[in-house]
Amino acid sequence: MIKPAITVTSLDLARIEALLNALPASAAAQAEPLWAELDRAEIVEPQAVPPTVVTMNSRVRFVMEPAGKEFELALRYPRDLDGRPDEISILAPVGSALLGLSVGQCIEWPVPGGQTVAVRIADIPYQPERAGRFEL
Repeated sequence: MIKPAITVTSLDLARIEALLNALPASAAAQAEPLWAELDRAEIVEPQAVPPTVVTMNSRVRFVMEPAGKEFELALRYPRDLDGRPDEISILAPVGSALLGLSVGQCIEWPVPGGQTVAVRIADIPYQPERAGRFEL
């Protein structure tokens, strides 16, 4: 499957690189997919990121295709997770895959039993940059 183009802010890039560099050596394999995503990303300044792009701390609404079931998640740094079911870590495979995607793009989402489903980004109800929040 061809990976869709992604956009990452310079601030998110710096924070994620610091996070990855601080991980213990035993977590290197877990970090590899996120490094790969960062390597292929177009990097922009936070003020220039389109409002339709998933950035760190964004809330993202998804639609499972073709079923049409909707759900919403917030993309978080591990330190900001508080155990709520509507949050996902940037270190999780799905979290890594979400970073930098745009409304309308699809990804394969793993489900129990080893299957995957197609999930389309329907909306980004909250993006910190769009809200003028650059310190998060």
